[in-house]
Amino acid sequence: MAPTKKTQQPKGFAEKIEKIRKKLDEQKRQLLAEAEGTINDSMNPEIENFPDMGDQAAAESDRSFILRLRGREQRYIRKIDEAVERIEKGTYGICESCGEPIGVKRLEARPVTTLCIECKTRQEEEEKLRK
Repeated sequence: MAPTKKTQQPKGFAEKIEKIRKKLDEQKRQLLAEAEGTINDSMNPEIENFPDMGDQAAAESDRSFILRLRGREQRYIRKIDEAVERIEKGTYGICESCGEPIGVKRLEARPVTTLCIECKTRQEEEEKLRK
């Protein structure tokens, strides 16, 4: 449900949002650099050659784990891009569920969030009931 009412953000919000945007840009840069390192490492044939099958199996397990992490990081990069887009549109910091402002402390702690703490808590409680 998209918010329909216009909400007033606290004084100094724009400056805090700019700091959050810089933090998001830095996180994205770091994630992309790490992903590039993973790609470069996986292309190195010296790392791939293990005479012992146990070592090879361990290396495959490690690579699988790293690729799962990179998948999570890829989804997080998408969330970063969406958060930056909301900043540019002026909708950042507004709860997607209730339309109320998301607290600055929550935005600083979880800059890609789209829900205020009350709506997130309610969502998690509903998820528990479905399980």
